[in-house]
Amino acid sequence: MAKQFNIYRGLQKPLIYRGFQGKFIGWGIASLVISLVAGGVVGSLTSMALGGLICVGGFVGGLVFTAQQQKKGLHFKTRHTGIFRFGTDFRKLRYGTKT
Repeated sequence: MAKQFNIYRGLQKPLIYRGFQGKFIGWGIASLVISLVAGGVVGSLTSMALGGLICVGGFVGGLVFTAQQQKKGLHFKTRHTGIFRFGTDFRKLRYGTKT
């Protein structure tokens, strides 16, 4: 007798972690790393309070930016609004003639 296994049907869905999906998880991690490095550099050159403030502000700002970009969707698409008219010059069209 062959064993039957249940098929996991969620394989085609994007990875979701704490509200962030797919590539935006990487964006959140990148904002964390960049803000930690920037806060550490500023903290070592000036004061620890300013470095901590830059670290927290950069991380929160990066997460807010990532959340706003995620609302647009996983794929960047240009959204044109308005009415578009594509003109055709019928004088240049030649049917049945060899050029």
